[in-house]
Amino acid sequence: MTQSTAPTLTPDQAFDALYAFCAPALVRQTYLLTGRRELAREAVERAFQAAWQRWPEVARDRDPGGWVRATAYEYALSPWHGFRPRHRTPEPPPADPDARALLNALLRLPPSYRRTLVLYDGVGLDLPETAAETEASTPAAAGRLTRAREAVAAQVPELADPAALHRRLTELASTERLRADAPTTVRTTGERRNVFWTRAAIAFTVAIIGATGLTLRTAPTHYEAPIAPAQAVRGVPAAPALGPLSKTELTLRNKLRTESGNGPERLAPSPG
Repeated sequence: MTQSTAPTLTPDQAFDALYAFCAPALVRQTYLLTGRRELAREAVERAFQAAWQRWPEVARDRDPGGWVRATAYEYALSPWHGFRPRHRTPEPPPADPDARALLNALLRLPPSYRRTLVLYDGVGLDLPETAAETEASTPAAAGRLTRAREAVAAQVPELADPAALHRRLTELASTERLRADAPTTVRTTGERRNVFWTRAAIAFTVAIIGATGLTLRTAPTHYEAPIAPAQAVRGVPAAPALGPLSKTELTLRNKLRTESGNGPERLAPSPG
């Protein structure tokens, strides 16, 4: 009796299967973190593009979905989005008043508290898994979860019950019309972006090499001290005017002119 083997998926097929399984729910979860529909979609797509770049590593990960989720959350919670013009204006809030109150309560939490609450009460991870994904210790994650629940309950009292909070988080994420692009589009866009940045890096490297070569050819081979600018010298006494020679000086000058210019007499002249 022959033993049947499961068909082996190509990398494209495996990636598309992971995307189809995780992307829709992940976009909704990321919306709970940011309150922005377009940013949630962008964060998930960037996370899957990063996963496609490292697909051999991600495919062997024990939890590929968790790898993509952590990457998407990191991108979505980046503080740099506040400097982008498209993210400076608030998006329309949910139409339902209860959903709007819950979203406002979430967005008032610190990002680390919000992420912990969404992972534990929204996604359904246990406390050690939540701590690992948020890069915190288990006691620290438990403290963040407790304070986040208290803050939400202070603004929406009916959500003091964790079961009610979980149900409302699921409803809030599900009622929003959030979409994710097709996996083929995500892969193609990521590959084009990789090609662009690779070419940009090559061009930048060539420019640096060219500038370095030009500098080596045109740079001086030795140091030349700069010439100081001319300045007027003040305070030097004027040279004294020469007066007439005395009789003794005239006699010595005549003797020097008439005596021999060489010889011992010149080195040791006789007095007289």
